Amino acid sequence: MRSVRPAAPARPAPRRPAGRPRRRRGAVPLLALALAGLLTLVLGGCGSAADAGGARTKVTIGIGGQPLLPYLPTTLAQQLGFYEDEGLDVELQDLKSGSKALQAMQGGSVDVASGYYDHTVQMQAKGKDVRAFVNMLRTPSIVLVVSPKASREIKSPADLKGAKVGITAPGSSTDFFLKYLLGKNGLAPDAASVQAVGGEAAAIAAMESGRVDAAVMVDPAVSLLQKRMGGQELRILADTRTPQGSQAVFGVSSYPAAVFYAGHSWLEKNEATATKLTRAMLRTLRWIQDHSAQEIADAMPKEYAAGDPGVYRAAIEHAKPGYSADGAIDADGARAAAALQKSFSPEVAAKEIDLGRTYTNDLVGAAAR
Repeated sequence: MRSVRPAAPARPAPRRPAGRPRRRRGAVPLLALALAGLLTLVLGGCGSAADAGGARTKVTIGIGGQPLLPYLPTTLAQQLGFYEDEGLDVELQDLKSGSKALQAMQGGSVDVASGYYDHTVQMQAKGKDVRAFVNMLRTPSIVLVVSPKASREIKSPADLKGAKVGITAPGSSTDFFLKYLLGKNGLAPDAASVQAVGGEAAAIAAMESGRVDAAVMVDPAVSLLQKRMGGQELRILADTRTPQGSQAVFGVSSYPAAVFYAGHSWLEKNEATATKLTRAMLRTLRWIQDHSAQEIADAMPKEYAAGDPGVYRAAIEHAKPGYSADGAIDADGARAAAALQKSFSPEVAAKEIDLGRTYTNDLVGAAAR
């Protein structure tokens, strides 16, 4: 039951000094009118959710591995204050893998997931309506790397039969990528022995120790591992950090990867909020295009460099071509993502996937206006 604050005791009316003329009731000084008009003009130009009483709209975003470069725009938007500019109070939760971000979104502990587009296709096959609404990354930026201490010679994905291969987590996009490459090279999706190694320091340690023979990794972990190798070159079996690499693996140069996605019911009920999130992200993507890798690195939390700012800057420089410039999801890329899922998942292969229900570019169009 809400308590009611007792009314403050009435104050006596102030005395009017002798000789001062009494103001006619209802009259307002011209200066006050002018100031009020000016204030109205200023506030009228601030189109944020905070206009009404200063309140901000709370949004919780679950991220599939916050320090990883595919998700850099999600954090950068907060670092630059772009969510706040839109009148949003955004809480970012690092959930370490895309599969955990998906689970959190489904369970309602986060409103929106910052994860890979693949999951929207996977969910539609399960009869769940989940839609991506802004694209941050137009190449997957996933790399299949051989461990410097591999227990066998591995020259191609076809050599991974029976090998121990690291992924971030089961059901993550790194897991999907591995299954796709195994199938593409004539192997069963479960031909390799999959090990969950995370996506950061733990993945590097697993590769350096020989706990795994290979791993599906993303930057900055790939670049940090390369530096720790000294002069020895990493053997890379597949690299989708560039449009050219994406073309070689998937047959398309633009493949939707890191996106914001949410349940369709949440998007319907919170269209204005989703549009503001999209606008903040489009502004961030433009900022990335207009600034150097060093400026981007300087804007990010220092701990994300893992103690090596030079490697972190170089990794961002390598990743920059993969970031989307317009936030839109390409139809050919969406079809390629669906084909990837169908290649190893009988559940997806058995369903007719309506790609128009897995993503929308409507909010990107509305936010850009």
